[in-house]
Amino acid sequence: MRMIDTPETLATALDALVEADPALAPLRAAVGPVSPRRRPPGFGGLCAIVIGQQVSTASAAAIWTRFSARFDPPAPGPILEASDEDLRACGFSAAKIRTVRAIAEAALGGRLPLDALGDMAADEAHALLCSVKGVGPWTADVYLLFCLGHPDAFPAGDLALQEAARLGFGLAIRPGPADLAALAERWRPLRGAAATLLWAYYRVTRGRDVAPPGDRDRLGAGG
Repeated sequence: MRMIDTPETLATALDALVEADPALAPLRAAVGPVSPRRRPPGFGGLCAIVIGQQVSTASAAAIWTRFSARFDPPAPGPILEASDEDLRACGFSAAKIRTVRAIAEAALGGRLPLDALGDMAADEAHALLCSVKGVGPWTADVYLLFCLGHPDAFPAGDLALQEAARLGFGLAIRPGPADLAALAERWRPLRGAAATLLWAYYRVTRGRDVAPPGDRDRLGAGG
């Protein structure tokens, strides 16, 4: 299972996808060359995704700056030792404090082997991440795709992916998570490459025809 972590590996994956599903060819032609979006892996990378949920890009950047300065580098032990006041001072909400503490406990206890997730099948890695209280399906798949370059991670709950599928395939309505996940089954084991293509298609089309969906938590990956 080859990670999608360079423009070359992504291009190879997209070639295979278009050959298997020619319906993707117009989308690829519309976006031109696509580069994978990468974030640092590990505990800090997962915390950064949690930080970015349901806040503006500027707010997420400010929180991350304070957080990474206070915990340099972010690691499970110091997070568990820190007080709630320390984390609130960084800009964390009560819910995000609970989530990063749960991630830290799972990582230290061996229930969340962050270093091994990239070697697992996407569904297995996804299930492990979602077993941590506060980590939802979107967070899990975005971590697998952006931080690890997992070739088969697919955040079906992302509204930008849903809107791109509506536009790209001429659907009457935007597919929901279950419908998009069912559609993506034909792209296994390269659903991650398909997600990257759909995000790129969303970016090039939303200025013309798309009224951007309003759930910023689900648009953070593709916006």
